[in-house]
Amino acid sequence: MEKVPITIGITAHNEEANIGQLLQKMQRQQLKTVEPREIIVVASGCTDRTEEIVREMMQQDGRIRLLVQEKREGKASAINLFLKHQTERVLVLCSADLQPQLDAIEKLAASFADPEMGMTSCRPVPVNDKSTFMGFAAHMLWDLHHAINAAGGFKAGEMIAFIKIFERIPYRTSVDEASIEPVIRGQGYKVQYIPDAIVNNKGPDTVADFLRQRRRIYSGHLDIKELLGYSVSTMSGGVILKALLRNMNWRPKQLIWTAAVIGLEVYGRFLGKRDFKNRKDHTVWEIATTTKELSPTKES
Repeated sequence: MEKVPITIGITAHNEEANIGQLLQKMQRQQLKTVEPREIIVVASGCTDRTEEIVREMMQQDGRIRLLVQEKREGKASAINLFLKHQTERVLVLCSADLQPQLDAIEKLAASFADPEMGMTSCRPVPVNDKSTFMGFAAHMLWDLHHAINAAGGFKAGEMIAFIKIFERIPYRTSVDEASIEPVIRGQGYKVQYIPDAIVNNKGPDTVADFLRQRRRIYSGHLDIKELLGYSVSTMSGGVILKALLRNMNWRPKQLIWTAAVIGLEVYGRFLGKRDFKNRKDHTVWEIATTTKELSPTKES
C-alpha cells in the first residue's frame, strides 16, 4: 500500500521549553500509512533558544528545516511562509506549544488516502488540573468542542491536516484553522473530525489569560465571517447550548463553576465583538503566557 506523504509545519515564538520534545515526538510517531517527508519549523521573532534547539536537531534529522522570521509578524504570516516552502500535497499544521500523542499524526493524516478528503482535525485534551477552576474551564471548553464535533459539527482546532489547494491565508487573521476550513469546503472536499487523534495542550491558568485568548478568537471569527462569509460551528449559541445541556455536570460545585465559565465566555465575546467593531488588530496577539507552561505528558 502506498503511503500518504506529508509535510509537517510547526509555528514557534519563544518555545524553547517545548520545541525539543515536540520535535522528538514528531520523530517518534507510530506510522503505518503516513510518511512525514519534511518537518518545517517557522521561528518568528524568537529571542530565546528556540532556533538553536531546532538547528541542533537538524543535525540529527535531515527532514527538519528551519525558516526564520526576524520579526514576529503573526501566526498567519508564519503559516504563509510555511506554505511557500513546503513540498507535499498533504500538510499537517500545529503550534509549538502542543504535544501530540505518538499515534496522532497517523490517525490525523491516514484519511488522505481518500483523494476527496480535504481537511481533518484532532481532539485537543488539556493537561490542566480539573480540580481547579481554571482547569475546569479549559476542560469544559474543549469537551464542548469535542461534543459538537462528535454530534456532526466540525470545529477545527490546535493541530490540523489539509490539502494545499491555496497559496495563502489572510494575513490579518488570528484564527488560522477557521480561515482554511471554508476554502476546503468551498472546493467540495470532505472534512473530518478524528477524535482519537489526541493532542495535549495547556489552557489558561488565569482569568486574564482566559479573556485575552477568548476575545481574540471571537474577534477573529467575526473577521472571517465578514471576509469570507463563513461562520464556524461554535459561533452558534444554540449549538453550544445543546452540547452543554447534553454534557452538563449537575453537581453543585460544577454547576456554579459552569455558570462562571459561561459568564467569562460571554464577557470574552463581548470584548471580542468590541475589538472587531473598533478594528483592533489581533494579527500579532499578546501571548497568554500560562498556556505555554506545558509539562511532558504520558506517551501512548
